[in-house]
Amino acid sequence: MSTQNAAWFDSMYNNRALVPDHAAHFAHWSKTSADARAALKCTLNIAYGDGPNESLDIFPASKSNAPVVVFIHGGYWRSLDKADHSFVAPPLHDMGVCVVVVNYALCPGTAELPVTIPDIAHQMVKAMAWTWHNIARYGGNPKHVSVAGHSAGGHLAAMLLACDWKHVDPSIPAHWIQKALSISGLYDLTPLRKTPFLQDSLRLTAKHARMASPALWLRPRKGVLYTVAGGDESPEFLRHNRLIHQAWGTRTVPVCEELAGLNHFSIVTDLTKKGTRLSALTKALLDL
Repeated sequence: MSTQNAAWFDSMYNNRALVPDHAAHFAHWSKTSADARAALKCTLNIAYGDGPNESLDIFPASKSNAPVVVFIHGGYWRSLDKADHSFVAPPLHDMGVCVVVVNYALCPGTAELPVTIPDIAHQMVKAMAWTWHNIARYGGNPKHVSVAGHSAGGHLAAMLLACDWKHVDPSIPAHWIQKALSISGLYDLTPLRKTPFLQDSLRLTAKHARMASPALWLRPRKGVLYTVAGGDESPEFLRHNRLIHQAWGTRTVPVCEELAGLNHFSIVTDLTKKGTRLSALTKALLDL
């Protein structure tokens, strides 16, 4: 369409511009994350590999052999940190969950060690493999691991649902990850190549966009994805939310919802509030 020029793509995908008070959301996340680390037992900055930013934080459940949720932060694969997202731990801890919050290298990396979105996806595979082999030492059940993420993290969560683990580590069951929650996720990365504010940092090639677009893949053979977006998000984010539902079908994506009154940042905070739709969906996904 002629209206889909550079300015249009920025207007659809630049969430900080779309939410003028985004800084207040980030400040709230930072404060509540610090509170969570102070209030809950946690082990921080555990290395899951020896690459850049390959570390994770664990917030054990109150009881052993607990279900596990691995949470992947957003930030367009180029910003933010796991420390900004410890705030997801208390509500999941209250559900009896062992929470793992992971970090990854940020695009574009350095001249010596560039970072691409497929590189980050491989890091998440490493983080999940580490979880399989080690989470029992922290009271988590490796056979009951789900993955959740926001924005770029939601995209990565969907990718992990489709991972065939026998090609990664033969000791891990082939379709180990059976449950994923994507909050405001992106599923076809090709439009981001036309989005000016992302081009310098993502340096997204056509090949990498195709490789890392779950909506262009065959649906996972097993497992379910719950995908949600805020009702106040841009038309493109709402389109992505519907797109993965259309691409993978209702068997794999039984929940595809727009949550009224929420924007790209307030929707994550909604996960932390008791009685919200997102909290209820999370409990339903985890069978809690």
